[in-house]
Amino acid sequence: MIVLTGVLVLQILCAVFFLGDVIEDFRMGGLVPHTLFEGAVALVLFLGVVFCGHEVRRTIERSRRAEAAASAASGAFAQLIETRFEDWRLTASETEVAMLTLKGFDVGEIAGLRNTAQGTVRAQLARIYVKSGVTNRSQFVCLFIDDLLEAPITPQRNGRRSTSD
Repeated sequence: MIVLTGVLVLQILCAVFFLGDVIEDFRMGGLVPHTLFEGAVALVLFLGVVFCGHEVRRTIERSRRAEAAASAASGAFAQLIETRFEDWRLTASETEVAMLTLKGFDVGEIAGLRNTAQGTVRAQLARIYVKSGVTNRSQFVCLFIDDLLEAPITPQRNGRRSTSD
């Protein structure tokens, strides 16, 4: 962003310089082909500055809208996770283990973070899988990833997975 603003300021300074040069050439020599050409170049440079300024402003606005949309989507996804955990009636410990699982931690890491035995974490994961209707970590994570995809993946009759039409 700072770079684009710097380039725009540099273009403005160049345009002002060339406009001053055209005015000085006009005072010194009148309306000659050289002055007309420099005037046309200065005009095009000013138009470029205006266009560039407009595009920078539009880019900033698009960026802000995209950030707002991403923030809203992130909040909505967090709400979806929380709702699912509540629907499955996960305990506080199961909720913590489930969240760490979604974040990509393995059983050993979760046990270390929670200061519990790996067997305890495995037992909690087994209860989470039963409550959520899946049989393993991959299926559990996919429950949430499917919600992020525009075209959900659905199983076909031949056992292969494909995007729905």
